[in-house]
Amino acid sequence: MEIRSVNNKRVKEWKKLMTRKGRKKAGQYILEGFHLVEEALLHGAPIDTLIISEEADVSNLGAFPEEKAVYVSEDVAAYLAETGATQGVFAIVDIPSQETAGEIKGAYLLLDAVQDPGNVGTMIRTADAAGFAGVVLGEGTADLYNDKTLRSTQGSHFHLDVRQGDLGEWIRAFQTHGYPVYGTALDEKASSYQHIRPNGPFALIMGNEGQGVRPEILEMTDKNLYIPIKGQAESLNVAVAAGILMFRLLQSE
Repeated sequence: MEIRSVNNKRVKEWKKLMTRKGRKKAGQYILEGFHLVEEALLHGAPIDTLIISEEADVSNLGAFPEEKAVYVSEDVAAYLAETGATQGVFAIVDIPSQETAGEIKGAYLLLDAVQDPGNVGTMIRTADAAGFAGVVLGEGTADLYNDKTLRSTQGSHFHLDVRQGDLGEWIRAFQTHGYPVYGTALDEKASSYQHIRPNGPFALIMGNEGQGVRPEILEMTDKNLYIPIKGQAESLNVAVAAGILMFRLLQSE
């Protein structure tokens, strides 16, 4: 099948997936670029449609289900692209159902109203690299399926359990199993992360770029942590701080 007009009905529906409202209504999201589409294929993501421009070199894509491919003109590819120089390869992927907190098999990163998509994607990618089992995006956190979030994950959202959820519910699930929950805070009650040695599964909460973790969430934690700053900077970027904590806490097991 080939589509050459940006006014085509299917193209208009795909374009709507670039908004949170459109994704929620359709139950799908759009991936752009060879790397993300390859990751989706490799990890068995529920791909509905592959969109390939007439100029794209699909030999770089590897094996893919030809029956799901729709070929489009360069104008259509440019219309769908969020990047300046599109590679002309997209995938429409079904959004998995969001379940409540279930079986806990490792460390989880919980994000409380982290608003920047780049930070969220970077933390998912870092959690993957550090060996975390999953990431939970709490209320007010940037949408996983935002284009910038997806590009920042570099496909890591296919490698671990990433879902939206109620942080209070997840905190209670960890504590019910006897697993510690660590918040992050800058106050006299917080402990330096250097003194913490978790043994088994745990949860780590990172908060909003400007306000940090909400007080009502911090009241639910077992212990709150901070990173000592030796220079004159007032604070660390939340994704950088999360990286330091995730690697240190898992390596200390």
